[in-house]
Parts: sequence; structure tokens; C-alpha cells
Amino acid sequence: MKKLQKIIAICLVLVFTLTACSSKSTNNTQTDKKTVTVTTSFLADMTKELVGDKVNIETIIPAGEDPHLYVAKASDLKKIKDADLVLYHGLHFEGKMVEALESRGQAVSKDFPKDKINTMEEDGVKLLDPHFWFDIDLYKMAVEAASKELSTLLPDQADLVKTNTTNYLAKLDELDKWIKTELDKIPAESRYLITPHDAFTYFGKKYNVKVEAPQGITTESEVDNKAMIETVNLIIEKKIKAIFSESTTNPERMEKLKEAVAARGHNVKVVTGEGQELFSDSLAPQGQAGDTYIEMYKHNINLIVENLK
Repeated sequence: MKKLQKIIAICLVLVFTLTACSSKSTNNTQTDKKTVTVTTSFLADMTKELVGDKVNIETIIPAGEDPHLYVAKASDLKKIKDADLVLYHGLHFEGKMVEALESRGQAVSKDFPKDKINTMEEDGVKLLDPHFWFDIDLYKMAVEAASKELSTLLPDQADLVKTNTTNYLAKLDELDKWIKTELDKIPAESRYLITPHDAFTYFGKKYNVKVEAPQGITTESEVDNKAMIETVNLIIEKKIKAIFSESTTNPERMEKLKEAVAARGHNVKVVTGEGQELFSDSLAPQGQAGDTYIEMYKHNINLIVENLK
């Protein structure tokens, strides 16, 4: 009996030793991965496209939240401090975190030609328009900037990063062609996109769509009566059929716009509700429709074409 107990004890020691070794090996594998901290779901998706699971990706602003209104937490600053690489948009998109990001991070917009960056004036102040991802040419430049940083971070994976970058850029070219084909289904006189805040100017310039918004380029700015009246006048004058809500803004704004239009004897549809909102400042949460850049853009185009053609 004692001999049997001794054998069992030895077996248990071996099991615990093997388990500990396995756990240690797993932890080492996870620790060995570099950590890339990104500010938004756009950059998380971009990083995943370029390096897959070769790095740990930490995202500061959760998908589905409004970056303009996001307030950084102590844990966010720790993510920035502890990262091996920090990627952020730039162009003051992450205004509340700009100091920490500039000291530790790399802006993917840093090499954009100045004449390609939109500027707008609000309350007499000239502002940079940070919504560059709706111009696929600029987004491709951001991909190339991120690719360089990731290749430097992972020199042993440089060939993989190069291949993934080439493949992803090709997918973006195909997306660009598809967008142009789909938008051609909308008559020229109906190509008006009205949204809560001015996030689609890059999109409008690239694809010849007239874009209007009663609010400025940031959702922090107030909607003044003059902007509302001008938007109402445009809807009535151009007989615009539909206006669009956004996934990260309050849909009540567009309902109020609809009411103001109705008071003038014109009907306009508000495209809103689950799965019926445009993505502007964020991708969808992971696992939902629109959780990648390409799927987000396809969702937006399908929604726009369906309601304006």
C-alpha cells in the first residue's frame, strides 16, 4: 500500500512539474510578443492586416465609441507607456491625448502632402479635418506608414509585413473600384450626403458627392441655428430623399432636422436604427457587421446607394 502511495505521489509531482513548465512556456510565448498600442479600431484593424497575430494589439478607444468625446483614463496612458510601438491617427483626431501620443507614438498621417489635408473653419478658427480614412488614397499612405514602423519593430517578420502590405493595398484598390461602380447608380442630381457631423468631406471630394452637415468636424461643437436653417433649405431645394445618422452620434439630431423640414412641407427619410447607421469615427465592435475597414466602407456605400438612387 505504501509503495502504491509513493508511486502516486511521484506521478503527481511529475504532473505538476509538467503543467508548470507548460504554463511557463505559454507565458513566455505571450511575453515574447511585442505590444502595439493603437488609438482606434481603424488602426487595430490595419495592424492586424499587416502582421496578423505576430503582436499583441492594445486599443485605447473601444470600437463604437465617439473619439471626439472620449476621455483618456490612467490605464490608457499606461498602455501608451508600456507599448513597444504606438500608432495614432494625428491631425488632432486624438486631441485629448495628443501630448502623450506625440512623445511616444508615430502618427500614420505624418507623410501626407499638405495640399491633400482638408481644413475647415469653425468660429473663426482653422481646423484640420482628421477623417482621412474616407479617402482611400490617403488611407493607403497611412497603411504604408504603419507598415514601415511594424517592419522596424519586427525585423525578423519584415518579409511577412511586406507581403501583407502588398496584398492589403491591392484589396484597397479593388474596394476603390467597387465604390466608384456602386456610386454611379445614384443620379448626379441626387448625390447629396447629409450627416450629423462633417466626417465625410474627404469622401465627397474623392467620389464627387456633395456633403453637408449641420455640425462641424468634431462632435464636440454645437449645432447653431444658421447651420440648421441652411441644411433645411438645401434638403428642400434639392428635393433630397434621405439623410443619414451615424453610429457614434445621437440620432435625435437628424430627427430634429426631419421635423424642421416637415414644418416647411417637405418629407425626408432619416436612415437610422440598428444596422442602418453610417460608420464615421469608428468601426463596429468585433464580430459585428462593419468591424473591418473594408466591410465598414462597403456597409456605408450600400446604405448610401440604397437610399439615394
